[in-house]
Amino acid sequence: MNVNQDVTVRLLNEKGELTQPVHVPRMLKSDAEWKVLLTGEQYKVTRGKGTERAFCGIFHDNKKHGIYLCVGCGLPLFRSDAKFDSGTGWPSFFQPVAAENIGKEIDATLGMARTEIHCARCDAHLGHVFEDGPAPTGLRYCLNSAALTFLENSPSKAVKGRREKAMFGAGCFWGVEETFRQVNGVVTTAVGYSGGTLKNPTYQDVCSHATGHAEVMQVEYDPERVTYGQLLDVFWNNHNPTTLNQQGPDVGSQYRSVIFFYTPAQESTARESLEKLRRSGQFSCPIVTQIELARDFYRAEDYHQQYLSKRGVGACHVK
Repeated sequence: MNVNQDVTVRLLNEKGELTQPVHVPRMLKSDAEWKVLLTGEQYKVTRGKGTERAFCGIFHDNKKHGIYLCVGCGLPLFRSDAKFDSGTGWPSFFQPVAAENIGKEIDATLGMARTEIHCARCDAHLGHVFEDGPAPTGLRYCLNSAALTFLENSPSKAVKGRREKAMFGAGCFWGVEETFRQVNGVVTTAVGYSGGTLKNPTYQDVCSHATGHAEVMQVEYDPERVTYGQLLDVFWNNHNPTTLNQQGPDVGSQYRSVIFFYTPAQESTARESLEKLRRSGQFSCPIVTQIELARDFYRAEDYHQQYLSKRGVGACHVK
């Protein structure tokens, strides 16, 4: 495993096209953290290099069209159009989305030399690759379903009423929610907690600084009226992304600047947006905003929802 903090991978843009190679932080988590974030089967396979039983994985006969992502970090790994029925009982592909996204190493655990494959960003064990696949590569990437999540191709943007989700952390969630509630195209908002390891946390839990959760705001928006890129502009313009674990007088990891992405396209757009902001020279200090895979969103207590609106207050934080 490469222990450098950054890795070079390719992401997918809004059109599903590969981006140019980009440098992203390697995902490093403790064993205890992985045990909380993953199911028992996912942990056994991805962190313990286990193998699920043949014909038992949820994706071995999946025929839907879409993208297979790493269950650990959301990195795009394989497309459905590279999937084939190998007859082995495990999801099989003849090529990955991008060679950069797959790591390889020799596995001699069964008394033979096999090529193990893993996620280039979080080092999750995926399976093995063999030289008995179909044309045009002649390769068979043999995967464990437990190492993957699946994102079905999105419906056409022409579909009326389609909604998408976004999630941001930018300090006290009272002010963040009120800011986004004013954005044309935002349909619903909710504040809560995400990014940590404690299930069903309370506000008091999060304030203890022991859960790893951030105060976040989740929006449901109409992509015909507002784009994800425009939501990112609102995010950047309404907090200071250079202060680590702090916004104004609010200090603590729950107030960190973070973008939680739901899709590969959101990650790609977020990273492009961050890089554009860096190049602009708008901030003299380094931007410390994290960009991470969205996990469970725990809705905050009712009294936190639309807190400022209920009290006729327009803002509670300064940039």
